[in-house]
Amino acid sequence: MTRSPGRYFSDYGMVGVLLILCLFFSAVTLSERPPTKEKAAAQVSSTIQDIGKSPSVLIAGGDQPLEKEFVQLLEARLQASGARVLGVAQGEPKDARRELERLAALGEKLDAIACTGATANWLLFQDVAAEFPALGAPRVVSPHGQRWPTFLSSSNLLNIANQIAVIAILAIGMTIVIITGGIDLSVGSLLALSAVVSTRLVRDVGGGVNAAAGAMVGACFAGIAVAGVIGAFSGLMITRFRIPPFIVTLAMMLVASGLAFTLSAGESIYQVPESFVRLGRGTEILGLPNAVVLMLALYLAAQVLMSRTVLGRHFYCVGGNRTAAWLSGVRVERVLLVAYVISGLLAGLGGVIMASQLKSGAPTYGAMYELYVIAAVVVGGASLSGGEGRMFGTLVGAFTIAVIQNGMNLMNVQSYTQKVVLGLVILGAVVFDKLRH
Repeated sequence: MTRSPGRYFSDYGMVGVLLILCLFFSAVTLSERPPTKEKAAAQVSSTIQDIGKSPSVLIAGGDQPLEKEFVQLLEARLQASGARVLGVAQGEPKDARRELERLAALGEKLDAIACTGATANWLLFQDVAAEFPALGAPRVVSPHGQRWPTFLSSSNLLNIANQIAVIAILAIGMTIVIITGGIDLSVGSLLALSAVVSTRLVRDVGGGVNAAAGAMVGACFAGIAVAGVIGAFSGLMITRFRIPPFIVTLAMMLVASGLAFTLSAGESIYQVPESFVRLGRGTEILGLPNAVVLMLALYLAAQVLMSRTVLGRHFYCVGGNRTAAWLSGVRVERVLLVAYVISGLLAGLGGVIMASQLKSGAPTYGAMYELYVIAAVVVGGASLSGGEGRMFGTLVGAFTIAVIQNGMNLMNVQSYTQKVVLGLVILGAVVFDKLRH
């Protein structure tokens, strides 16, 4: 069956919006970026080689570690190319002056002075020919930067992915809950509770800073399990007592937050081993943070669940028309219970990841995360009325929220202005959803 243009835009329109946002923030963050020390050395060496055969060179660099590495790389390149390195001035302008005086006393001629970006601006080098006529008229050569968007730097892109990983993982469970026609406001507090339970067990039971890997894994699973149990309790209240999901999960948000503060005595728990950060900060696969790799794996599994399994179809059926699903033989209460258990378990996993990233557990973690998670799901195209939503759309929505926040940070937009923008984005996504229907 051929998709209508409206349906196609509904499914993939947010990808276009995300690309437009990336282009916009790339344009407004365009700036001069200095080359790496390897590229800078290659650039300066190439320029000096064009001066002539076996040019005489003085290298001038500062005393910073990166500048020292640049000087070493450049000296090796120049010598390999046949240039004559007559001296190296490392440190301050007075050191360069001392080296120039020494070369002038020896009667040497200089063809070039190779500098870093900083030393090229020393006043000493702006009038060498007049102050040291015996050296000739050496050319001052320094590396030139490139204009490149700060937004598109590899470090910034990895930072975006790493920062959104926890919210995106929570959004998987929220997507399932919203597809069934519900809502889960407790995910932020469950994240904090899981982080506190995990780190406290590592501290009090596993051995603290000397905890073994097995003890840490067990503690993390316990934290996830606690969140899953609370998710199951929410599901039971919703299915057995017919209490609206909004009320149940609001209550459990307060309960989980109170438990997190009680278990931690209102303080951060940081007595964990250095290896505890491996899940949140490690980069063992293709240079990507482990949290990002886990996030992508979970989205792949969730996509298979929702599109290739009976349970996934039941989620959609229950959200689309609960009565019709019941008449068709779908065990509606069990499906809803599973949805809230999944949401709780993923919130618990998010808490473990955050505790690993920050190397501590605190009851303040996850504040306002439920709103960011709901925003990611709604922006990704899921309907708050239930029965509609896609995991790919949620992932795009999560990255859209992250890109907006990161871009505004790079533009130095004030934090309270960012809240206004994010609120308008959420409102716009809901209005668009209503217009589609």
